[in-house]
Amino acid sequence: MKLYLVQHGNAVVKEVDADRPLSQKGRQDVENLADFIRPLGLYVDCLWHSGKTRAAQTTEILAEVVKTNKGPIQHDGLSPTDDVSKLRDQLTDRQQDIMIVGHLPFLSKLTSLLITGSESASTVKFQQGCIVCIECCDENQWQLAWMITPQLLG
Repeated sequence: MKLYLVQHGNAVVKEVDADRPLSQKGRQDVENLADFIRPLGLYVDCLWHSGKTRAAQTTEILAEVVKTNKGPIQHDGLSPTDDVSKLRDQLTDRQQDIMIVGHLPFLSKLTSLLITGSESASTVKFQQGCIVCIECCDENQWQLAWMITPQLLG
């Protein structure tokens, strides 16, 4: 099972737009990421996002290059401060490749919980517009497979 974790692209500040859509830089970073992963031919069973505007917009861009059974789906429990242990339990039950587009600190805590068993371990330094791939190799044994950040793509 592979889990692709994407932090949404850079968003405009709340004072400019309360919905916080992607900024021009955020949109460009996510488009660059999509162009980079296109040749990988990624396929996931589920492509989930939190429902917040910036995550939904990031998902729309990635959905153009990531193939999925059901298309993008807003999934409960992916907000910045939601309980990561609930999602861990759902992932264990599913055993499917999944892409999640979300927020900090949720993504960081989820990654740390899966890899180390502690959500406070800070195992990966997420960045806006990045993608992290972790893999479950044995029963509930997760490891970092790869990570792509906007800075790597120029």
